[in-house]
Amino acid sequence: MKAVVYKKYGAPEVLKLIDIKKPQPKDNEILVKIHAATVTSGDVRLRSSDFPPLFWLPARLIFGLLKPKKSILGHELAGTIEKIGKSVTKFNVGDEVFGTTTMLKTGSYAEYICLPQQWKHGVVAIKPKNLNFKEAAALPVGSMTAMYLLNKANLKKGQRVLVYGASGSVGSYAVQLANKEGAEVTGVCSDSNLEMVKSLGADHVINYKKNDYTESNKKFDIVFDAVGKTTKSEAKKVLNSGGVYVSVTMLTKEKVEYLKEVKSLVEQGKIKPFIDKTFTLNNLVKAHEYVDSGRKRGNVVIEIVK
Repeated sequence: MKAVVYKKYGAPEVLKLIDIKKPQPKDNEILVKIHAATVTSGDVRLRSSDFPPLFWLPARLIFGLLKPKKSILGHELAGTIEKIGKSVTKFNVGDEVFGTTTMLKTGSYAEYICLPQQWKHGVVAIKPKNLNFKEAAALPVGSMTAMYLLNKANLKKGQRVLVYGASGSVGSYAVQLANKEGAEVTGVCSDSNLEMVKSLGADHVINYKKNDYTESNKKFDIVFDAVGKTTKSEAKKVLNSGGVYVSVTMLTKEKVEYLKEVKSLVEQGKIKPFIDKTFTLNNLVKAHEYVDSGRKRGNVVIEIVK
């Protein structure tokens, strides 16, 4: 099968398309023919080893000190189950699924992957009926991160929520989820993304290149940092007394319950993935270059099966 591997940290050019042996499922695993994957910020960070200074050494000890332990990147996927292990009870051959590869030994930049039907760190479930594979692949990481952090902030109807980095993957879902709960949402993004963020349900938008959100006269109940580029001390300037700051830099947790809730919301038409660009597996280097450029909106998808 075709797969994209990397054997050293660095620029997108370290990613190489090669032929490797097709995996076979263990007793508790499903073999998924991958139709689509994505390029997340996590993929880019692992590829380049661009970790914050305080976390650089711990991250390298976890993911590979001198070279990557996990040679195939790709954190999320959607595809069709081709084969199941004899102990699998939750899925059947032919099921269309979506999910993550969190803390597995391999990722989704490949034509096939074996996933446990259930494991501690990642998730897999039947994909939403009303989405194609490319759309479903773009759901798990961003939507679950947004859902986890909004739950942590105890989001309630009628609250004022500011989403910093509202045009990214996590931010685009945070805007939609907060809007769905009846919050008044303000999105912070660049001028070129103002209309996109409004279309996702933001009541107000701030162009961060022209206006500093911390100088706003409006106070918020939640400041959601969706890109890790603002701070709690900055957010406090616009938070109400008792207001909450949450950020993608915080530890989050994937839960099957979250993935199933996301699926339900999508099927009800309450949230949707925003896909910026689609690349093929043999153009994965270009996909990573695009994400590195900082111009990504919503999600960048890798189409593996057309």
